[in-house]
Amino acid sequence: MNDDTRPSPEALLRQASQEGRGRLKIFLGAAPGVGKTYEMLSEGAERRRAGVDIVIGVVETHGRVETEALTRGHEIVPRKAIPYEGRTLDEMDLDAILERAPTLVLVDELAHTNAPGSRHPKRYQDVEELLAAGIDVYSTINIQHIESLNDVVASFTRVRVRETVPDSIVEMAEIEVVDIPPDELIERLKAGKVYLPHEATRALAHFFSKSNLSALRELALRRAAQAVDAQMLEHVRALGVGGTWAGGERIVVAISELPGALGLVRATKRIADAMHAPWTAVYIETPRAQTFGEAEHRRLAEVFNLATQLGGDVATVPATSVVDGLKTFTTEARATQLVVGKSTRSRWFELRHGSVVDQMVRESPGIAVHVLPMDPPTAPRGTRMRTGGWGSKAGYAWTTAMVAGVTGVASALFHILNLGNVALLYLLPVMAAASLFGLRTGLFAGVV
Repeated sequence: MNDDTRPSPEALLRQASQEGRGRLKIFLGAAPGVGKTYEMLSEGAERRRAGVDIVIGVVETHGRVETEALTRGHEIVPRKAIPYEGRTLDEMDLDAILERAPTLVLVDELAHTNAPGSRHPKRYQDVEELLAAGIDVYSTINIQHIESLNDVVASFTRVRVRETVPDSIVEMAEIEVVDIPPDELIERLKAGKVYLPHEATRALAHFFSKSNLSALRELALRRAAQAVDAQMLEHVRALGVGGTWAGGERIVVAISELPGALGLVRATKRIADAMHAPWTAVYIETPRAQTFGEAEHRRLAEVFNLATQLGGDVATVPATSVVDGLKTFTTEARATQLVVGKSTRSRWFELRHGSVVDQMVRESPGIAVHVLPMDPPTAPRGTRMRTGGWGSKAGYAWTTAMVAGVTGVASALFHILNLGNVALLYLLPVMAAASLFGLRTGLFAGVV
């Protein structure tokens, strides 16, 4: 079986580990008030009418008449009273739900922090226990409560939420975006359908500005698209389906120890931002890397650090050749775009040894290859020619041997060919010496 069509063992193991577990569906919103709880209850009602055994674990209606109406007809598991500092706090009764063992439970506000004394500090941990028991869960969350996006949202809203949910929880869920236009959400806010009037006025002046809502909406839609893409990728890996099969763009940039790689990473970041796509900087570690000195390793570390700072992933792939490593990685990552640096090698070198770009274009037809210039480092004035610039002793020795060999052949052919044809033979060692050992060695061959 071809490696490209062999099912991924890791994907098969992950699928096997999910057998017997409940399934999680998250209703994701850009902001409070978009109707996540309403949508969750509406879909729950449809499932109940279809004969599914469903209960409400916890739902926060916030006094909204339309939302409260949707809870009617559902079996509601009474909440558990937890005494705390002279007060009584009501939390979802996890043990009662586990004992009831429904097919599906509705659990609102996934990012909620439980009262002290609860079995788990966070509600998403309660949900994990329900899933482990084989119970399906519907839940709700706003985009700013996803851990990896918390800083991003805080950077433009100037509001940082403390309650977050790990990305690993969101990544294993089916995502349904509950989406309404920013203008409609603002009207709902003004009508008092989200907050009380005095709270709504303050919210409109800060978090609920139109620009913030538009940015939050884009984040929510993009996060949902990434979740769908990741789930599809997991599925095709388990099936061993070949090809890219990407629901969205994925960019890979091939980096090296050369100083120009820093500019290549920055250019890839700009491409990724324009495409709204995730990207990875990958270094293909061939046997040549064993000859690297401290300077090369330091430059590689700088490139990796820059890629991480700019929001990209990094990877190192051992391989016998750059092309083999890139083919393996881009196939595994389901990349749709590959960014490589323009070769600084001579055309003659590429004719003899092959071109990475040409081979990737020919052997990876499903990937768009971008060839960008590698900015060479500027040498400071007064920099001396590098050691060995005049050629190596071995190069001169081989050149002398080649000239001597051609002289022997020319002597044998002198009586057969005319002088002009014999003289052309001496071009062979000149060209070979220049190609193999450098310009100065080639000039030496011409003089000899």
